[in-house]
Amino acid sequence: MSALTIPITHAPRSWVLPDRGKVAMAALITAESAIFTIFVVAYLFYVGKSLTGPTPREVLETPVFFSICLLSSSITVHIAGRFLERGKQRAFLSFWLLTFVLGGLFLFGTGQEWHRLIHEKGLTISTNLFGTTYYSLVGLHAFHLTAGLVMLLTVLIFGLAGRVNQNQSGRVGVLSMYWHFVDAVWVVVFTVVYILGR
Repeated sequence: MSALTIPITHAPRSWVLPDRGKVAMAALITAESAIFTIFVVAYLFYVGKSLTGPTPREVLETPVFFSICLLSSSITVHIAGRFLERGKQRAFLSFWLLTFVLGGLFLFGTGQEWHRLIHEKGLTISTNLFGTTYYSLVGLHAFHLTAGLVMLLTVLIFGLAGRVNQNQSGRVGVLSMYWHFVDAVWVVVFTVVYILGR
């Protein structure tokens, strides 16, 4: 009895390099995550160890509305990217603008909170350990949010000038990765500062 051998040939697979922008953004997000982790751990380590007031329970108000604004902006930036992929410029610009407005509202809310804490409650970065760690952690997030808003505004300006089209959807997607990161970090900061830290 003889066995019949049938050669199986596979088409050679060509390996495609991942998108450089996405790789670079993933590397940036990884590095920034490490920095945020250090600040979160410091906040948790020092919470409740201030020798003088005010304490988080005495001065912090939970920013629910502004948090909803920021988290909603993750949805709008995703929808904007999808519209750009389909070549729908007007819809893309509308949702991109909405993302910018929602992020701006959140930053405005942070500014309001800081004004209240400094001028009404007397909490500054040098008041006590809580003030130092609070302003450092929330300020780090606000800095990253501001950088994201500058990038969103830049794309919006170019989009209104007709310079952002379907061909740039990959680049817009990279920027969206950063915005999702900023939103995800806020979930952690919100949990640590306004729930666990009180």
